[in-house]
Amino acid sequence: MRALARAALVLSVLGLALSASAQTAAGAKKGGAPAKAAAGKGAMNAGFHVPVEYYKLPNGLRVVLSEDHTAPTAVIAVYYNIGFRIEPKDRTGFAHLFEHLMFEGSENAPKGTFDKLILGNGGVNNGSTRFDFTNYFEVVPANVLETMLWLEADRMRALDLDEKHLKNQQGVVANEVKVNVLNQPYGGFPWIDMPMAANTNWYNSHNFYGELSDLEAASLDDARSFYKTFYAPNNAALVVVGDFDAKQTRAWIEKYFAKIPAAPQPAKADLTEPKQTAEKKKVIEDAIAKRPALAVGYHVPERNTPEYYAMVLLDQILVQGNDSLLRKELVKKQGYSSAVSGGMNLLGNQFNYNGPMNWMAYLFYDQSVAPEQILASIDSVISDLQSKPVDKATLELARTKLLSGLYDDLGQLNGFGRADMLASLALFDDNPARINQLDAELAKVTPQLVQKTAQEYLRSTNRTVVIREPKKDAPAPAKAGL
Repeated sequence: MRALARAALVLSVLGLALSASAQTAAGAKKGGAPAKAAAGKGAMNAGFHVPVEYYKLPNGLRVVLSEDHTAPTAVIAVYYNIGFRIEPKDRTGFAHLFEHLMFEGSENAPKGTFDKLILGNGGVNNGSTRFDFTNYFEVVPANVLETMLWLEADRMRALDLDEKHLKNQQGVVANEVKVNVLNQPYGGFPWIDMPMAANTNWYNSHNFYGELSDLEAASLDDARSFYKTFYAPNNAALVVVGDFDAKQTRAWIEKYFAKIPAAPQPAKADLTEPKQTAEKKKVIEDAIAKRPALAVGYHVPERNTPEYYAMVLLDQILVQGNDSLLRKELVKKQGYSSAVSGGMNLLGNQFNYNGPMNWMAYLFYDQSVAPEQILASIDSVISDLQSKPVDKATLELARTKLLSGLYDDLGQLNGFGRADMLASLALFDDNPARINQLDAELAKVTPQLVQKTAQEYLRSTNRTVVIREPKKDAPAPAKAGL
């Protein structure tokens, strides 16, 4: 995620004279007003319902509108379905590179205009690269919504890509990799280490930060081709959350986005993983780390299956919060560490990824502790979950904790959390209204299903162990003042 820039400038909105009628899509009547996604059976609860208006433009752009008039702000989020695991094999690091290049200016908004307009109006903006998408967003006063839509459309239509910008950002990204991963204690642990050790398919197991050689070899033609393909409207979702008039906002979206041409898309990457049938173990020497770290990872069920929802709750039971079973065992009872962390999709949450994923738990511990002791303790906790169903009170507590965290996330940064969820569900499921069905899916999980899921997915033969240990012959650090 890039650092926020700063400055102030008021720029008039430049009309791009774009026009075309939006085409209704999933959940909407053809030629009529878009369907308001109903909460229906199993909405999160009777008092909590996220408004969802979903349609597509003729060029394929998915559009999600979600009104919230509690504050005069608006979130504009554009998600492109290109993340670091689904980038082409000879383009590792390109998704991250473009996270930066998209702030280098566009045809009508030269470099710096984005930050000047947004920060000058009291807003914030940023972007990030995740497993399956790259996103860009602004949180601004609602009265500048049209300006923000124009800005996002301008860089989707005509990014200013030249040698100077490319070389500059190649250097920035390479330095970011060196600072955050290569020269950082535990750099990439466990979010890069675990997928590389646990997975077989290249898409799920390559170096997600990208090979520096691929980045350095990127030509301007390479970058332009990547942009033209993956930053096209038919590979994106636009979400607007906040205080706006839906009819007016739809008109602006048509005006600025509808004439941006769609682009042919390559075949979707095959992300499937073979079933793991034997435990894997990887030990990595870390020249900078001062004490060992251990992570366990298990392949999880496919998204949106009953077992997936059971795994979401198992995550709560095992590793989320002070009352989680692994914290009780590893921290409070055994004293191996002061904390244990983990979850599904460490770079996001249980809902904003698409493809195979590992559930992980990890901790940092003293060298006096043998990793076998830690693994034995983890096994004892998991064995209890496999041998008998959890009691209903434990399951209900897990669901309550999960929903509490989810509600908190949805309100994050004036509604950015809601925009993130809606964009992910639009991109991956073509159904952002699923946001109102999650509670019902979680409510279907029974103690017996939790037990069955623990037996199938938390088995040792589906496990990968990654250990980062201090390098034995690493030079001693220089003393202060020398």
